[in-house]
Amino acid sequence: MYITESNRLDIKNGCILRLTKAPGRCAEDLFKGIQSSDAGVRCDSLKELATVSTDVTFAQEFISRDGHLLLVKIVEDSNELVFSVCFNVIMTHTLTGFMELMDHGIVSWENLSSVFIKKIAGFVNAKSTDASIQQVCLDILESMVLSSHSKLSSRVRLLFKILLMTIKYKMYSCQMCLWQNIIHSSGSVQDEMAHYLYVLQSVTLNLQEPRMRTPLDCCSQEQRDILHGLRQAAFETESENSLSHERRRSLCAKEFRKLGFSNNSNPGQDLSRTPPGLLALDTMYYFATRYPDAYSRFVLENSSREDKHECPFARSSIQLTLILCEILRIGEPPSETGSDYHPIFFSQDRLMEELFCVCIQLLNKTWKEMRATQEDFDKVMQVVREQITRTLSSKPTSLELFKNKVNALNYSEILKLRQTERLHQEETLAPPVLELKERLKPELLELIRQQRLNRLCQGTMFRKISSRRRQDKLWYCRLSPNHKMLHYGDVEEDMENPPIETLQEKIPVADIKGLLTGKDCPHMKENKGKQNKEVLDLAFSITYDVEEYSLNFIAPSRTDFCLWTDGLSVLLGREMSSESMRSELEILLSMEIKLRLLDLENVPIPDNAPVVPKPPSNFNFCYDFSQTEQ
Repeated sequence: MYITESNRLDIKNGCILRLTKAPGRCAEDLFKGIQSSDAGVRCDSLKELATVSTDVTFAQEFISRDGHLLLVKIVEDSNELVFSVCFNVIMTHTLTGFMELMDHGIVSWENLSSVFIKKIAGFVNAKSTDASIQQVCLDILESMVLSSHSKLSSRVRLLFKILLMTIKYKMYSCQMCLWQNIIHSSGSVQDEMAHYLYVLQSVTLNLQEPRMRTPLDCCSQEQRDILHGLRQAAFETESENSLSHERRRSLCAKEFRKLGFSNNSNPGQDLSRTPPGLLALDTMYYFATRYPDAYSRFVLENSSREDKHECPFARSSIQLTLILCEILRIGEPPSETGSDYHPIFFSQDRLMEELFCVCIQLLNKTWKEMRATQEDFDKVMQVVREQITRTLSSKPTSLELFKNKVNALNYSEILKLRQTERLHQEETLAPPVLELKERLKPELLELIRQQRLNRLCQGTMFRKISSRRRQDKLWYCRLSPNHKMLHYGDVEEDMENPPIETLQEKIPVADIKGLLTGKDCPHMKENKGKQNKEVLDLAFSITYDVEEYSLNFIAPSRTDFCLWTDGLSVLLGREMSSESMRSELEILLSMEIKLRLLDLENVPIPDNAPVVPKPPSNFNFCYDFSQTEQ
């Protein structure tokens, strides 16, 4: 090895790292070696750094000498246009060492310069970049996004744009085909792939956030021109140049009023509210230029109605843009555990704008179906929100499919759905039904307990605890068929369901003393300050023998967390308490109640039991057969 003296052992995630020499001396020697003018010494030093940087004590010593800044300077001074075998080796070791140092959380990701970020993105985009460099660069970009998700600063927005550019310009055509093939395949999308699709959707849609949070600037000539472009596209007017100033001003105010602006003398004030800000102007302009016939038809149709019955285009567009921002969660940072994506996103380059174009026409249609007036504006917007939400929840895979479904879900259908849901709620709240529910609960809870134990017997793949995701080790844990042993052990990533015999470690269920979750877990206390809420929500531990020993878990998803904590609670003789259990119990109860009440359809259920009649005055009402025989 590079340094030769007495060995020091450090255990991290089950791997033994060997440092030769005290960390301080080791850090000093490597710092000097990296600065060496000898290319061979420099390369060997960086290679050694990539190995020993996993040790937290060494990392502290090296960073205290500003060693991480030395690595940043190497990256910033590099020329990504000149690639060679030597360059690839040096850069791989440099970036790997840097990633390992940053993983310890000693230095914040927020302190990196835009030059460094652009260089990292440049390595990803360059066609001749070695695959190992691209992999670690993607790890760095991912860590930067995750560490910055609570503060959407200009630096993070720049990072979002670079990530999108990476997808759009390097892999766009083939990758979008891949996403669509994954989504349209007959099999269901796995949790990990669903998460990646969700993150891609969230990051891309969040590029709209700056426009959403920027109010219209009345001093901007470009924005004023767009506003007047909307007016001119809707109305064929005589040449305005020949009109006097007062006449032209009066004409503009009249037409802006017909367009649906509240402040027709200064329509820019309608767009001063953020959100949706300038994003509302963008969507209106896109609709007017992309679908001019539909735009003109909308405006002229409403301007010919009575004032109280006209649907105001501008006011409706501003509110609709806000509704779409809320439904698509624009401005919300991506969650580490989120997986709720919209397949329609991967079929459109400009999803926000295209959805707006469909939904603004839907709004006009719903307005007419409701025979609405200006006083009904909020009611109409509530119905439109419900139409959009219900349609998107059905996961349409194309804009055309979304358009067909949302238009089929007219106002009368919404009323029917609301009535059905209201009747169902009233039925389920009747006292006899509530009493029946209580009688059914024990049986259904036992069914859920058995399902949880069966799920533990199948087992789950877990990742070892680390601040990075891409290169983590995997381990598997499962319950024995007789429910007496927990078996676990390391596995390879391609092994989906390892046999129980291959899991070398085991814990007797009888020795389990307790179940801990969230911040009470030992591995969360050890990494205090480094874990975000999403990770805390997935953490759980079991203690055994004495309180000093524990087996620590980070569940792959919230569903797995609920299944395992419920299952372990059953093994410990405790009550299940997860939100998943409560949801499933409610679904099962609802299904069972519906089956039991099928014969009582359209029969009103009284709140109180019927009165039992008084007993008869005598009981001489039996028939004497003996007299008949005689």
